[in-house]
Amino acid sequence: MLKFIKHNMETIDGVSIYPIISFLIFFSIFMIAIIYVIRKDRASIEESSLLPLNDNAKPHEKTK
Repeated sequence: MLKFIKHNMETIDGVSIYPIISFLIFFSIFMIAIIYVIRKDRASIEESSLLPLNDNAKPHEKTK
C-alpha cells in the first residue's frame, strides 16, 4: 500500500517542500505555546486550577 502512495508522491514536482512547511508550522505552534505558558500570570493559573473545585458558583456564572 505504501509503495502506491510513494510512487504518486514522487511524480509531483516540488513535493519535497511539504515536509519542511509541516515542520515549520508545528515548530511555530509549539514555540507559541511555550512562550504563552512562560508569560502567563501565576495568579490566573492558580485561579484556573481551582475552577473544578469551586462549588459555590453556578456553572453559567463567572467567578471573580
